[in-house]
Amino acid sequence: MDFQTITNLGRFKDIVFILLKYGFEDLVARLDLPGKRVMKEPSKEDRVLGTYERVRRALEDLGPTFIKFGQIMSLRPDLLPRPFIHELSKLQDEVHPEDFENVKIVVEQELKHSLKDLFTIFDPHPLAAASLSQVHRAVLRKEGRIVAVKVQRPKIRHKIEQDLNILAAVADRMHKRLSEVEIYDLPNLVRIVRKSLLRELDFMREAHHIKIALAHLDGGSDVQIPGVYLDYCTEKILTMDFVQGSRLKDRGINDVNDAQNLAKQGLRTIMKQILGDGFFHADPHPGNILITQGPSLCLIDWGSVGRLSRNARNELMDMVEAVVEWDSEKLMSTLLTITRPDHDVDLNALDRELMDILDLHFAVPLKEMHLGGLLLDISTVLREHRLRLPSDMGMTIKALVTAEGTAREIYPELNIVSEAEPYVRGLVAQRYKPSALWKNFKTKAVRFFSSQGRIPWLLTRIIDKVDRGDLNIQFEHRNLDGLKRSVENSFDRLTFGIIVAALIIGSSMIITTGVGPLLFGFPALGIIGYLLSACVGLWLVFNIIRSRRY
Repeated sequence: MDFQTITNLGRFKDIVFILLKYGFEDLVARLDLPGKRVMKEPSKEDRVLGTYERVRRALEDLGPTFIKFGQIMSLRPDLLPRPFIHELSKLQDEVHPEDFENVKIVVEQELKHSLKDLFTIFDPHPLAAASLSQVHRAVLRKEGRIVAVKVQRPKIRHKIEQDLNILAAVADRMHKRLSEVEIYDLPNLVRIVRKSLLRELDFMREAHHIKIALAHLDGGSDVQIPGVYLDYCTEKILTMDFVQGSRLKDRGINDVNDAQNLAKQGLRTIMKQILGDGFFHADPHPGNILITQGPSLCLIDWGSVGRLSRNARNELMDMVEAVVEWDSEKLMSTLLTITRPDHDVDLNALDRELMDILDLHFAVPLKEMHLGGLLLDISTVLREHRLRLPSDMGMTIKALVTAEGTAREIYPELNIVSEAEPYVRGLVAQRYKPSALWKNFKTKAVRFFSSQGRIPWLLTRIIDKVDRGDLNIQFEHRNLDGLKRSVENSFDRLTFGIIVAALIIGSSMIITTGVGPLLFGFPALGIIGYLLSACVGLWLVFNIIRSRRY
């Protein structure tokens, strides 16, 4: 047990207690987690619950870091099964608010002024409280504007970093001891979560995300994004315009026309962000959407965003276009371009499974077709064929799935395909406009001609290396470590066997000569040789039996 594990032993006990509480005794036993021997057996939760639901409840009990881990993983349909994604999407992190005196200390330390110098009013009762932060309504003294101030909970970064270290240790054990989870590469997932979560703790980054989103917002758009006040923002403080409205998850829309218009607005906005701008809200679920007067929609919580390069957007448009056109062959070709597999793929099986998915989803009326469900089914097929989407593409698919689910929650009769098809076709058509083709040609031509000056230099370097004999060809061997160790062990044992045989033969020859000095009437060197060969031979036999490889 290392020092870091010892210092976190209390937290390990909490984790073991919760895992046992939700019926994961086998997991605790197989991982041999520290702390399990110094605690009482907890009362068990209802075992009627499914595995995924028990995982979700355990994550909620484990606290903010594990909740965020689940929420971030819910954005990766390319890695996790669809039912698991659905369950993780239910994760809630609403907690009791922080004491106002602690909030006041954080605000004054971060903004370097007293609360009364910055705000004429600062409501001590939060509008919302989550595991990482809470939001207070206030009025700026200088600007006279009503704002929402998002304040990070005191010492939350230290708690999260501690939990991330524990999560990394648990993930490493699971990766090494549970062969069934190796495919998910849990240590790498924890590294992704660490990067994402620590970024989310930087509220200045979120402030810049809002600025970028506002810059992309059309002047005639009915969807709102709250403005941000950078002078009142730090790593732990985010000050935005206060938007009067209620969360979509807490409010229904009675008027059918309003519901239809809002659903279309929200869906088009997300599609524009993803396919047009390449910068999008990564989790547009009902809790992150306000309904304001008008009514209109307002997107909040820009801590988690996605980005797509122009090339990635083109590939995504090709994929959506192939789906809309019901073309499995084009869809397979696009998916192989996106995933760039490094192993042989059964193309016939992949094409057949994609065709089955398209047939299944297009067998229903268009207005009942779920584009998000289709994309999740495609992600499942890719995972089964060990084809991994880039992380930004996986996040994009989840954003589209969430946006569709939110739009249908507002207006269940929304025809997703009819709304998406003209927009996608319009964007595809723009790619082949003369101006777009000319711009693409100029970019590639400039890149090609700018590299001309380097080509003679590179050729000269290669020729010099050949002339000096320094040009080497390297081969990379993968997945041969086990074979390498087995061959090395075999040769080691063979070598020891030859040495033992040589000692026995040499000692026997010395015994027959009768040369002195003598020991018990026999040549001493011969007896010593026999003893050495016996010791080495017994050690070799013991080592073979202990390794159980015989």
